[in-house]
Amino acid sequence: MRKIKAQLFISLDGVVEAPDQWHFPYFDKDMGAAVDATLGRADTLLLGRRTYDSFAGAWPEREAAGGEDAPFARVLGDARKIVLSNSPLDFTWRNSEQLVGDLPTAVAALKNEPGAHTPVWISGSVSVVRQLIAAGLLDELNLLLHPIAVRNGMRLFEEDAPAVPLELLSAETFRTGVLNLSYAVATAPGEGTYEDAKTHLPQH
Repeated sequence: MRKIKAQLFISLDGVVEAPDQWHFPYFDKDMGAAVDATLGRADTLLLGRRTYDSFAGAWPEREAAGGEDAPFARVLGDARKIVLSNSPLDFTWRNSEQLVGDLPTAVAALKNEPGAHTPVWISGSVSVVRQLIAAGLLDELNLLLHPIAVRNGMRLFEEDAPAVPLELLSAETFRTGVLNLSYAVATAPGEGTYEDAKTHLPQH
């Protein structure tokens, strides 16, 4: 069974919107390696409409230009790109297709495709990530947590929504202060009170 994994740039205060406006000062070799280890090796991408349009409007031209980012652009172009949208789509970027059927059923079918060692990656596409978490279909959430409070913009987790307990799978600190954190959605931690917590305070 294939796993569905998502990678997001996120600020210290939880903002995931428009990372191109705040995250580039932190993009060093460590960040490049983290992105290459995920999107740079993906054979299948699952994207929301806005993220797809952004990618399709930039990466084909970068591939054609033959610059330093052309090899990465070629990987994205060669990958199968599955786009979630309720509107008919006219694709110009190669290897693109529209997700057919309702999200839980279609993604469950995608997870059952051959290729257990090659996860399906999501980049950005916050609405898709939210829906997959709610449906219990997201296997891993990779957050590149930047040491900056953006103070405005869409956040990953909405207010007035159910809590989402997470299990930390791995953590790495980059030289820029960015934290590379990978989580799995976990079961609720159970009940807890101050009476339980105070037993763990130092006893003097």
